[in-house]
Amino acid sequence: MKIAISSILLLFCIVIGAQTDPKIYDIIAAVSEERLKNDVQTLADFGTRHTLSDTISNTRGIGAARRWIKSEFEAISKECNNCLEVFYQSNLVEKGTNQRIVKDVNVVNVVAIQRGTTYPNRYIIMSGDIDSRVSDPNDYTSDAPGANDNATGMAGAIEAARVLSQYKFESSIVYLGLSGEEQGLFGGQGFSKYAKDQNWQIIGVLNNDMIGNIAGVDGVIDNRTFRIFSEPVTTDETDPIKLIQQAKARRFYGGEVDGISRQLARYVYTTTKTYMPEMNPMMVYRLDRFGRGGHHRPFNDLGFASIRIMEAHENYTQQHQDIRTENGIAYGDTFEHVNFPYCKKLTAVNTITMASLASAPPAPDQVGIGGIVEASAKLQWNTVEGAKGYKIYWRDTTSPTWNHSRYVKDVTEITLEGIVIDNFFFGVAAVAENGYESLITFPNKILR
Repeated sequence: MKIAISSILLLFCIVIGAQTDPKIYDIIAAVSEERLKNDVQTLADFGTRHTLSDTISNTRGIGAARRWIKSEFEAISKECNNCLEVFYQSNLVEKGTNQRIVKDVNVVNVVAIQRGTTYPNRYIIMSGDIDSRVSDPNDYTSDAPGANDNATGMAGAIEAARVLSQYKFESSIVYLGLSGEEQGLFGGQGFSKYAKDQNWQIIGVLNNDMIGNIAGVDGVIDNRTFRIFSEPVTTDETDPIKLIQQAKARRFYGGEVDGISRQLARYVYTTTKTYMPEMNPMMVYRLDRFGRGGHHRPFNDLGFASIRIMEAHENYTQQHQDIRTENGIAYGDTFEHVNFPYCKKLTAVNTITMASLASAPPAPDQVGIGGIVEASAKLQWNTVEGAKGYKIYWRDTTSPTWNHSRYVKDVTEITLEGIVIDNFFFGVAAVAENGYESLITFPNKILR
């Protein structure tokens, strides 16, 4: 029996499984639970890391904490033949900027850059917060160990540097400690502006904020599920005209859930399910928890792809609390509440995402789509240097993740016969010789 080639392609549905690399499994195995535990303990032992706390003492306060973090990055750099560029980035925030800035403060971030071999000006960033607080956000003297919030995220960034610094990648990786989160996201505001002023091409920001709790205040204990918060459309708020144009285009052509931050979240989801199938990444379609915010937001505000990775079940008795016992409940964000096997897993999620993105070529800048009132969808995209081929993705309009794909070589356009443009969303990723894929680019122009 003869079957037409086009029918075979249609029946095959062209779903290509993700290519795996043994190196990624080595990276997962290299993440150390013991080192994470030691680092969280060290950070908690500074007593308080409040943004306005002591900067002179060598044993207490945010000054001692950030100097220790910098020294850890420098020690890691020595182990990899000075492969990290380590420095402080700071901004002065004046008293009265908001109600939580009760005196002038220099908000200091700690930065470690591992330069890419091919694309040194393309960056994937993992951030954690240095600072901590108690019940009163303006109390900068009481003990605020901040073990889970957010020594876990900061320890995760340090551990990621230890592991990934043993490899070379095509794009640059930044391990980042941000200050001033609890006072108004000032560290992220300062560093995102720094990156924009330096004309950095940021692939994405993975903001890790609380990655060590498995026992929720809701009574659920879960050591495998984690949340990925991503806003639907990341836009540059400094360009209102562009915002209006983009909103109008989305109304007629779609894309209201396909901004660059959402594509980054989907990348984390797919990479995790490929290499760590025991984990349960939970895509949450909002910027952050209801009415709340994190240090990924300032990057979103400047048009960068940025998401928040965190535990699925929070315990509010251990967040932003004075250390005390009331009615038999131990309040406070202390060391004994952190689950380090879980912290290790979420740190591994970050490391494999960054390793994959830093090994991939850039995503296509321009993707055009056509096929209005036709029985097929047409896509065109620009040639990407370093790509051996491209992967065309499509999914149901109600699907949170990409369901179907087709790989092509030596072309920058394709017609998907029998795939009606009205019923699906589409995107294109570049694929390197080593099999690593870029983020997916949602169509940004119409083919007439």
